[in-house]
Amino acid sequence: MVLNIESLNKYYNGEVLFKDINATIEDNDRIGLIGRNGCGKSTLLKIIMGMEEFDKTIEGKGAVNISNNVTVGFLQQNSGLDNYNTIGCEIKKPFDELYEILEQMKDLEQRISFAKDDVLADLTDEYAKLASYYEAKDGYIIDVKINTILNGMGFADKGRDRVIHSLSGGEKTRLAMAKLLLEEPNLLILDEPTNHLDFQTLMWLEDYLKSYKGAILIVSHDRYFLNKLCNKIWEISSKALTAYKGDYSAFLLQKDMNVQRHIKEYEAQKKEIAKLEEYVAKNKVRASTSNMAKSRQNQLDRMDIIERPETYEKPPKIRLEYEIVPPKEILNVSDCPVVVGEGTSKKTLVESFELNVRRGDKVAIVGPNGIGKTSILRLIQGIIPHERGRINWTNNLKIAYFEQENTSLDTRNTVMEEVHRRFPRMTDLDVRRVLGSVLLTGENVFKPVGVISGGEKAKLCFAIMMLQRGNVLILDEPTNHLDLATKEVLENALAEYDGTIILVSHDRYLLNKIATRVVDVEIDGVSNYKGNFDDYLEQKKANRDMQLQSTNTNNVKEVKKESENIQKQYRTKEQRALDAKKKQVIRELEKEIEELENQISEIEKEIALPENTSNYEFISTKCNELEECKNLLEEKMLKWAELE
Repeated sequence: MVLNIESLNKYYNGEVLFKDINATIEDNDRIGLIGRNGCGKSTLLKIIMGMEEFDKTIEGKGAVNISNNVTVGFLQQNSGLDNYNTIGCEIKKPFDELYEILEQMKDLEQRISFAKDDVLADLTDEYAKLASYYEAKDGYIIDVKINTILNGMGFADKGRDRVIHSLSGGEKTRLAMAKLLLEEPNLLILDEPTNHLDFQTLMWLEDYLKSYKGAILIVSHDRYFLNKLCNKIWEISSKALTAYKGDYSAFLLQKDMNVQRHIKEYEAQKKEIAKLEEYVAKNKVRASTSNMAKSRQNQLDRMDIIERPETYEKPPKIRLEYEIVPPKEILNVSDCPVVVGEGTSKKTLVESFELNVRRGDKVAIVGPNGIGKTSILRLIQGIIPHERGRINWTNNLKIAYFEQENTSLDTRNTVMEEVHRRFPRMTDLDVRRVLGSVLLTGENVFKPVGVISGGEKAKLCFAIMMLQRGNVLILDEPTNHLDLATKEVLENALAEYDGTIILVSHDRYLLNKIATRVVDVEIDGVSNYKGNFDDYLEQKKANRDMQLQSTNTNNVKEVKKESENIQKQYRTKEQRALDAKKKQVIRELEKEIEELENQISEIEKEIALPENTSNYEFISTKCNELEECKNLLEEKMLKWAELE
């Protein structure tokens, strides 16, 4: 065990943030901590780190217990960096102890070379101990570790003598993470680690963390990242923490099953209580039945009441529609360089950009940070000029544009005024209705746009886009600043939208769900891939493999190709057999689950029968049987969710 949380409570201004949290982190756990904005995720991390106090119960309960000799590392924005240090000096700090030992070893080497016999043995023993410790701590591969981490985190092209204060905010965050990874704490706590990372760095980080020797606790809105890395999910909801086994997709299935089961149990108990109360009311005054009525009342008094399920947290409503159906050919861009800046600061990001879009396409534009993806969206709309080439839009188009920085919003206007500015004929009631659909309600609609949060600005932009009814949506990082629930609503709206979408996003879960084509932008050109993000990765890997193969001779390539085909056929047959076996197991589990649910229902009916209420031995036996069935049902459901 790395860490144990017992009966943790936290209050703010008399309001409960979370209560009675109990959880454990084991060695090699990969835990994703999720929940709505403001539910207490960051507060919980700070409590674990001892940076914030928690509230003990009246009985004095409440504790965060960290096992002996466990080191904990916590990534915060720019944490632990000396702005006046160089990258090279800063990244060596985790190895200060080993560098000191190396100096001691060098000093001992000098002393040994001149030592007399009476002290030589002692000096040699001291050197051997230091050398053994230095080797055990991987002292001889410090430079390899540093180069691996720095290159993986995107610092391959950054000089080690670069001063940290000259780095951007995103670069500082990446450097802080690189330094933390080199410290190798037993428990690594990361708060939104995927911010400021491009796809290449993200995928490197995922692979690195998978093999990390220690436990990891991550707060992230990146569901693709959570799926790739996590084996447990902690959700803070309704002021409580619930732990789920598996990745994010498994969590969604399990949560839905738990909610449905909770609702069934709540409804069944509610009916049972109503029957018992009705019986008591009708029979308590009759002499012949008063004892039975008392027995039922006692049964009611002893009953563990199931709380009403708190399953409904109102999500926003986003519905994207259009009225004008455009022609099949939407956009043609040919031989356009992507250029930013003017005069001496002018810089060419992409030599020649090409893009063809047809009606109904959902095109995702991806590429490394700084390649100019946002500039491409601005270029094709004519917001920035193009020096050569052609950009041809078809007729009957209505474009709705979501900007990453929301610069089209007038920060001096209130939320209501900003909608009225664009749609002056709308009544206040209609404006409030559309704002309410994205959860901008109450006093928030009278706040200046400049003071509302990033998530609220994004929701305002979605409300405006709904009213624009565009048949082409151009979206630049639309899921930034959104909580998971709002992201899922937006994804569903985009998936149901049958118009045309041109999208830039780092949200790989969104790209996987929405994209029908991926355009990969590099400085020397553009590549097109059919399908979603996973398809793009698979095709790109296949292309790399083909390029490697092309260096071999024709004979070697033929032999390898034949071998790969045989292996592929074998794997296909094996996979088919495994799939068939898996489906059979799922069918059997579903049958067992149905039988257990029926069995539970029958036991509950038997317990509720009037003639059995006074038979305490029978009731006790049946209650034990009921508990066993429920535990077995939970095991079967978890197994089913994992297979699904």
